[in-house]
Amino acid sequence: MNTTPTTRNRKRNRLVIGAAAAVTAAALAAGAGYWWLDRDELSQASAGDCRLAQRIVTEAAEISTGPVPDAEKWWQETGDERRAQMKDGYLGYKIATYEGWALATAQKSPEAPSAKDVKGLQEEARGHCSDSGVTLTMPPLGS
Repeated sequence: MNTTPTTRNRKRNRLVIGAAAAVTAAALAAGAGYWWLDRDELSQASAGDCRLAQRIVTEAAEISTGPVPDAEKWWQETGDERRAQMKDGYLGYKIATYEGWALATAQKSPEAPSAKDVKGLQEEARGHCSDSGVTLTMPPLGS
């Protein structure tokens, strides 16, 4: 059987198209795999965000036992500072929760958290700082 140039071109084109399709399928599979593994990972805050978070937490623990007017003023100022400086919104949300709990504890509110609640929040917040080299410590409030 004698192959003509047209037959060889068709075979070559089929091989090129098949190879391109295989490469595209492999790239899509790799991308989907990466997304699947990364989808449940926590955001990773910077070391600066984590240091700011720890400073706020330390102040919150102190303010939770202080006078209510001081706690309310601190809560407002610290919230403004956190929103202006902290880049990681997910960590910021955890710290904002602790700030609110510190105010509620100072106000002797029934909404004040238990030590178990604080420990759970601490574990969640620590996950955002695991790559930063900063270990967040959230003491129970009001003690």
